[in-house]
Amino acid sequence: MTVQKKINIQNKKARFEYEILDKFVAGIQLTGTEIKSIRNSQARITESFCEFNERGELFIVNMYIQEYMFGHHFNHKPKSERRLLLNKRELRSLKKDVEAKGNTIVPLRLFINDRGFAKLEIALAKGKQTHDKRNVLKDRDNKRDLARIKKSYNA
Repeated sequence: MTVQKKINIQNKKARFEYEILDKFVAGIQLTGTEIKSIRNSQARITESFCEFNERGELFIVNMYIQEYMFGHHFNHKPKSERRLLLNKRELRSLKKDVEAKGNTIVPLRLFINDRGFAKLEIALAKGKQTHDKRNVLKDRDNKRDLARIKKSYNA
Protein backbone atom coordinates (compact mmCIF):
# COMPACT_ATOMS: atom_id res chain seq x y z
CA MET A 1 0.00 0.00 0.00
CA THR A 2 1.38 3.41 -0.96
CA VAL A 3 1.39 6.37 1.37
CA GLN A 4 -0.31 9.43 -0.11
CA LYS A 5 1.25 12.80 0.47
CA LYS A 6 -1.01 15.42 1.97
CA ILE A 7 -2.45 17.83 -0.57
CA ASN A 8 -3.41 21.18 0.93
CA ILE A 9 -3.70 24.01 -1.60
CA GLN A 10 -4.61 27.28 0.18
CA ASN A 11 -6.10 30.57 -0.97
CA LYS A 12 -4.31 33.00 1.35
CA LYS A 13 -5.53 35.98 -0.64
CA ALA A 14 -9.16 35.22 0.26
CA ARG A 15 -8.62 35.67 3.99
CA PHE A 16 -7.03 39.07 3.33
CA GLU A 17 -9.64 40.29 0.84
CA TYR A 18 -12.78 38.96 2.57
CA GLU A 19 -14.30 38.68 6.02
CA ILE A 20 -15.25 35.01 6.49
CA LEU A 21 -18.81 34.52 7.76
CA ASP A 22 -19.44 30.77 7.41
CA LYS A 23 -17.49 27.74 6.13
CA PHE A 24 -18.61 24.63 4.23
CA VAL A 25 -16.80 21.58 2.84
CA ALA A 26 -17.93 20.61 -0.65
CA GLY A 27 -17.02 17.79 -2.97
CA ILE A 28 -15.96 18.54 -6.55
CA GLN A 29 -17.15 16.74 -9.66
CA LEU A 30 -13.90 15.95 -11.51
CA THR A 31 -12.69 13.83 -14.40
CA GLY A 32 -9.84 11.31 -14.16
CA THR A 33 -7.06 13.57 -15.39
CA GLU A 34 -8.18 16.43 -13.13
CA ILE A 35 -7.89 14.38 -9.94
CA LYS A 36 -4.49 13.07 -11.04
CA SER A 37 -3.23 16.63 -11.51
CA ILE A 38 -4.60 17.65 -8.09
CA ARG A 39 -2.81 14.71 -6.48
CA ASN A 40 0.39 16.07 -8.05
CA SER A 41 -0.35 19.52 -6.48
CA GLN A 42 -0.87 21.07 -9.91
CA ALA A 43 -3.84 23.33 -9.05
CA ARG A 44 -4.48 26.97 -8.08
CA ILE A 45 -7.55 28.55 -6.51
CA THR A 46 -6.32 32.11 -5.92
CA GLU A 47 -8.41 33.85 -8.62
CA SER A 48 -11.41 31.55 -8.36
CA PHE A 49 -14.90 32.17 -7.02
CA CYS A 50 -18.19 30.29 -6.79
CA GLU A 51 -21.51 31.10 -8.42
CA PHE A 52 -24.92 29.55 -8.95
CA ASN A 53 -26.35 28.66 -12.36
CA GLU A 54 -30.00 29.01 -13.37
CA ARG A 55 -30.82 25.51 -12.05
CA GLY A 56 -29.53 26.30 -8.55
CA GLU A 57 -26.29 24.30 -8.83
CA LEU A 58 -23.08 25.72 -7.40
CA PHE A 59 -20.02 25.92 -9.67
CA ILE A 60 -16.44 26.99 -9.05
CA VAL A 61 -15.25 29.35 -11.76
CA ASN A 62 -11.67 30.20 -12.75
CA MET A 63 -10.07 27.34 -10.82
CA TYR A 64 -6.87 26.31 -12.60
CA ILE A 65 -5.94 22.63 -12.78
CA GLN A 66 -2.90 22.01 -14.94
CA GLU A 67 -3.28 19.45 -17.72
CA TYR A 68 -2.10 15.99 -16.75
CA MET A 69 1.22 15.34 -18.47
CA PHE A 70 0.42 11.69 -19.32
CA GLY A 71 -3.16 12.34 -20.49
CA HIS A 72 -3.35 12.53 -24.26
CA HIS A 73 -6.58 13.37 -26.09
CA PHE A 74 -8.63 12.60 -22.95
CA ASN A 75 -7.10 15.56 -21.10
CA HIS A 76 -9.27 18.25 -19.50
CA LYS A 77 -9.48 22.01 -20.01
CA PRO A 78 -7.39 23.80 -17.35
CA LYS A 79 -9.92 26.54 -16.47
CA SER A 80 -13.33 24.95 -16.99
CA GLU A 81 -16.21 25.33 -14.53
CA ARG A 82 -16.54 22.48 -12.05
CA ARG A 83 -19.68 21.58 -10.13
CA LEU A 84 -19.55 21.59 -6.33
CA LEU A 85 -21.42 18.90 -4.44
CA LEU A 86 -23.38 20.04 -1.38
CA ASN A 87 -26.65 19.08 0.30
CA LYS A 88 -29.81 20.77 -1.00
CA ARG A 89 -30.33 22.43 2.37
CA GLU A 90 -26.83 23.93 2.29
CA LEU A 91 -27.27 25.07 -1.32
CA ARG A 92 -30.58 26.79 -0.52
CA SER A 93 -29.16 28.64 2.48
CA LEU A 94 -26.04 29.72 0.54
CA LYS A 95 -28.12 30.96 -2.40
CA LYS A 96 -30.41 32.90 -0.06
CA ASP A 97 -27.45 34.55 1.71
CA VAL A 98 -25.71 35.45 -1.55
CA GLU A 99 -28.80 36.96 -3.17
CA ALA A 100 -30.21 38.81 -0.18
CA LYS A 101 -27.18 40.22 1.60
CA GLY A 102 -24.73 40.76 -1.27
CA ASN A 103 -22.19 38.27 0.04
CA THR A 104 -19.99 36.07 -2.10
CA ILE A 105 -18.67 32.50 -1.98
CA VAL A 106 -14.90 32.05 -2.15
CA PRO A 107 -12.77 28.91 -1.98
CA LEU A 108 -10.35 28.74 0.94
CA ARG A 109 -8.64 25.37 0.65
CA LEU A 110 -8.43 22.43 -1.75
CA PHE A 111 -7.50 19.12 -0.15
CA ILE A 112 -7.74 15.34 -0.50
CA ASN A 113 -9.63 13.63 2.34
CA ASP A 114 -8.81 10.27 3.96
CA ARG A 115 -10.87 8.34 1.41
CA GLY A 116 -9.00 9.92 -1.52
CA PHE A 117 -11.70 12.35 -2.67
CA ALA A 118 -10.93 15.95 -3.58
CA LYS A 119 -12.74 18.39 -1.30
CA LEU A 120 -12.99 22.15 -1.40
CA GLU A 121 -13.46 24.27 1.70
CA ILE A 122 -15.61 27.21 0.67
CA ALA A 123 -16.69 30.22 2.70
CA LEU A 124 -19.56 32.62 2.66
CA ALA A 125 -17.70 35.91 2.76
CA LYS A 126 -18.17 39.64 2.73
CA GLY A 127 -15.67 41.96 1.04
CA LYS A 128 -13.42 44.03 3.28
CA GLN A 129 -13.02 47.76 2.92
CA THR A 130 -9.60 49.29 2.23
CA HIS A 131 -9.20 50.62 5.76
CA ASP A 132 -9.87 47.13 7.18
CA LYS A 133 -7.06 45.73 5.03
CA ARG A 134 -4.71 48.45 6.26
CA ASN A 135 -5.54 47.56 9.87
CA VAL A 136 -4.72 43.90 9.17
CA LEU A 137 -1.35 44.87 7.70
CA LYS A 138 -0.61 47.18 10.64
CA ASP A 139 -1.47 44.46 13.17
CA ARG A 140 0.71 41.95 11.34
CA ASP A 141 3.67 44.37 11.37
CA ASN A 142 3.18 45.09 15.08
CA LYS A 143 3.14 41.37 15.92
CA ARG A 144 6.29 40.81 13.89
CA ASP A 145 8.09 43.70 15.63
CA LEU A 146 6.97 42.48 19.06
CA ALA A 147 8.20 38.95 18.33
CA ARG A 148 11.56 40.38 17.15
CA ILE A 149 11.91 42.41 20.37
CA LYS A 150 11.03 39.41 22.54
CA LYS A 151 13.54 37.24 20.69
CA SER A 152 16.37 39.78 21.11
CA TYR A 153 15.46 40.27 24.78
CA ASN A 154 15.54 36.51 25.54
CA ALA A 155 18.78 35.89 23.65
